[in-house]
Amino acid sequence: MDTHVNYRLESSIATITMDDGKVNALTLAMFAQINRALDQAQADRAVVVLTGRPGVFSAGFYLPVLRAGGNDALALLRAGFDLAERLLAFPDPVVIACNGHAIAMGVFLVLSGDYRVGTAGAYKLTANEVAIGMAMPHAAIEICRQRLTPQHLHRAVALAEPYGPDDAVAAGFLDRVVAAAELPVVARGVAEQLLALDRAAHTESKRRLRGPVLEALRRAIAIDDAGFRATGP
Repeated sequence: MDTHVNYRLESSIATITMDDGKVNALTLAMFAQINRALDQAQADRAVVVLTGRPGVFSAGFYLPVLRAGGNDALALLRAGFDLAERLLAFPDPVVIACNGHAIAMGVFLVLSGDYRVGTAGAYKLTANEVAIGMAMPHAAIEICRQRLTPQHLHRAVALAEPYGPDDAVAAGFLDRVVAAAELPVVARGVAEQLLALDRAAHTESKRRLRGPVLEALRRAIAIDDAGFRATGP
């Protein structure tokens, strides 16, 4: 579909693949391409599988823009958390196929899916903002809060603890872990199972379940926006 995002529709399953040839750094262009793919999936009434490239789902925001501050950094932050909000509220099921590393905004996107399948291996899933000298955004905390177990929330947010795939299941980042060669097949199998759901019932149940989460997230995005304008990242 676009330079760094591929869209493939097959039997009402839309596979959206991020691949910038490197670490899938999230830029404004990447966010725009993902959103166009989601627009198409929504038009196709498809179950979504969002995935990355071998070894990495996404390393998060493109840091040179974020660290430079100013309007471009603010727009990047807003685009990332707006996408997470969209995934959380998406009317059709969203399966995340996490190919390996998922860091910062990358892991927040993982946490925004309905079902998350990860790849076994020497990979890390981490919200590393504190480790690199950034206070955790309020929006990111709300995204973590809605999926991470209470005993891991503090460790993940305030201590920037990295998790391997198996530990990430226990913490709540992932639902299951499979061998890398099995990931596409397993993720598609989950998507096929979700195709059998009554779509209207799924959409309304998700709305009821995530309504309070989305309200908290929208408030947090506004707080982060105002704070960034006042003090920077």
